[in-house]
Amino acid sequence: MITWMQRHKKYLIITIWISTIAFVGAGFVGWGQYSYGDKAGAVAKVGNIEITMGELQKSYSNLYGQYNKMFQGNFDEEKAKSFGLQGQALKHLTDQALILNLAASYDLRVSDADLLAELKTQEFFFKDGVFDKTIYKEALSRNNLNSNEYEADDKKQLLIKKVLKLLPIEVSKNESNIINTILNISDKIEYKILTDKNIEIDTSDDSLKQFWKTKQENFMSETSYEVKYIKQEKVTKDYDETKISEYYSKNKNHFKDENGKIVSIDDAKDNVIAELNAKATKDLALRSYISYKKGKLSSDIKISSLVISQSNNPFNEVTLEKVKKLSLNKPYLKPIEIDGEYFTFELAKINPSQVKSFEDAKADVLPLFISQEKKTKLIELATTSVETFKGKVTKFLTHTDAVEITGIPVLESNEFLIKLFNTQKKRDFITLESGTIILYNILEQKLLSNSSINQDDSINKIKSAMFNEGLLKIL
Repeated sequence: MITWMQRHKKYLIITIWISTIAFVGAGFVGWGQYSYGDKAGAVAKVGNIEITMGELQKSYSNLYGQYNKMFQGNFDEEKAKSFGLQGQALKHLTDQALILNLAASYDLRVSDADLLAELKTQEFFFKDGVFDKTIYKEALSRNNLNSNEYEADDKKQLLIKKVLKLLPIEVSKNESNIINTILNISDKIEYKILTDKNIEIDTSDDSLKQFWKTKQENFMSETSYEVKYIKQEKVTKDYDETKISEYYSKNKNHFKDENGKIVSIDDAKDNVIAELNAKATKDLALRSYISYKKGKLSSDIKISSLVISQSNNPFNEVTLEKVKKLSLNKPYLKPIEIDGEYFTFELAKINPSQVKSFEDAKADVLPLFISQEKKTKLIELATTSVETFKGKVTKFLTHTDAVEITGIPVLESNEFLIKLFNTQKKRDFITLESGTIILYNILEQKLLSNSSINQDDSINKIKSAMFNEGLLKIL
């Protein structure tokens, strides 16, 4: 029996992880702080249900908060983009809309009494252990919500729960026994950790060249742009009171204090002069740009030359992106303001990306070569030593005993045990995401007698997740 279970753990352990994921996913529906944008604009329509921009922002904010909590405050917009959080938020709303359409087709409703009963269970509105209407309104106000918005959303969630409760989910004795068996399968193993720290690599030019020849397309030079440019430095002038007064009168809204009130001309004078100088600088830059295009540039204006690229850019990213859009047919770029000065560019030549010579690529080739060679040699070492290695012997381990695997971080120990309980081989090696390899030999197996008091709940979550997924596919 234990041997059979060992061979089929691959599928059974996956089922356990489905349960975990379903449990975490359930937390994505609920209370949070939301930033509402244009609530009227619909971003999608599913059947008769419209998904608004406000709802999408709310769903995104909820997901972001959950991920940030899981990452212990180290989640940011870059990670959100890599996780496809916007797509997740929209899919979450789309799935809800599918179920709400189904509810409408069966004329299911949520009554005010149902809503009130639900509100009275939400502890963040409690005072002295009971629902308090004043706290309820204050909490909504702090989160930029009104009662109509919150209650409409609550009714929506209750209606979704009402539909999903129609799926008959029961836990049989056999299912409970199977989960109990899975959780209590244990292995006593001998293991040895292999790392690449002591592996030596031949980094001579001959070895590097052979590797470089097979990877030349990965070592390309940057595209660079040969440009000519003229610079208009900041203009500094003296202005009479009439000029200052006229400009202030026409542009009073430019000059406000920290409270948003327009300041007097005396208090705004320095800023008025600064704006007049900035305007004069821009005007001169535009005149020079027109003369430059016509080939009539004054002889006292210096034309400079420079080659710019991603790694050699003395200006800024915006300037480089605009230069990239120029062509030899339309080589002139209107004046760009950089730190109060204006630059006018002319594209002279584009140097396309090309394969680097070995000497130019060597610095980039070396770390990649070392990394790949270490992986190869580590696997060779594991292959030749797996049948004869001697290592540490553990007690009987289940998939929750990561702390018993010493010499590596607990996260890697968890990864190792998950892969160990998925394997069908008695003696082999497992490669972790970090590149570390662990040799193992399963010495003995047995079924522990522990029982899990939450196993029926786990089965319920597994079946709920499976049924819900099936329902959404049908819808």
